[in-house]
Amino acid sequence: MQRTKQFLERMGMPSGDCYDLPTSEKRFEDGAQYRFEVPGIQGPGAMAALLDAVEKNGVPIHRVTQTKGVMTLSDPEITKMVDMAAGAGVELVLSVGPRATTDTSASVNTPEGVRMGYRLRGQEQVVRAVEEIRRGTALGVMSYLVYDEGQLWLMNQMREAGDIPAGVRFKVSAHAGHGNPCSAALLAQIGADSFNPVRDIQLQMMAAIRRAVDIPLDVHTENPASTGGFIRHYEVPEMVRVASPIYLKTGGSVAKTHSWDSSDADAVKRSKQVTLVKRMLDEYYPEAYTVPPKKG
Repeated sequence: MQRTKQFLERMGMPSGDCYDLPTSEKRFEDGAQYRFEVPGIQGPGAMAALLDAVEKNGVPIHRVTQTKGVMTLSDPEITKMVDMAAGAGVELVLSVGPRATTDTSASVNTPEGVRMGYRLRGQEQVVRAVEEIRRGTALGVMSYLVYDEGQLWLMNQMREAGDIPAGVRFKVSAHAGHGNPCSAALLAQIGADSFNPVRDIQLQMMAAIRRAVDIPLDVHTENPASTGGFIRHYEVPEMVRVASPIYLKTGGSVAKTHSWDSSDADAVKRSKQVTLVKRMLDEYYPEAYTVPPKKG
């Protein structure tokens, strides 16, 4: 395997997973090693409950992600979420679609077709996915969760051409199924501003990905039952050490599925999970650095 490994090294890529778990010296632009992200907040009611709970708990979050899609929200709902995000100083991320699961094809609902994930089928769906982002951007949303590499490439082309605002940001979902340094490098090249590796990625794999790219990694500290249900809180200190800058996606174990419609009570439970993860960092990696969000 040496010939292949040597070629990878000449490209500036790791020749394998980093079992020595080197400490990452990379940081967010504000110097932070980690930030908290709470996914699965599908509407303004749950978002309000979440923000109120984290304020009471005194643990800052930096991102709130909606996973059911822009098309599931009304304009007033989006506007409320934008206003709440601005007031709390958090980044609001809306997802595109999901498309494959609402398309007319039944393939994605079969045992083998499920591998399609939430990718887009046909160019009309690409156009509609762009419309999702145009609509959200017009209402003040500047960050989007994408599932399709082709759409990511197109949106980056549009961003560079000035057809959408230069400040729009794209993060790639774990449902796209990427989990290695070469995939990470490709996603960064075609426009990803952060990306979520597969949910069960191991520490040595994270370390290798971190060597390959500078963009933040979005890593699940826990998962819904539908994607394994595992809870990785004790691994979080090492995640931060080897993979910074990193978004710690926390609260997923409260949900049964990816598009779980979180109630207000669920949102409060998600905030508790953030508190539990922060305790792990305080106990086992107290020097890990983050910066609280700047409230509006």
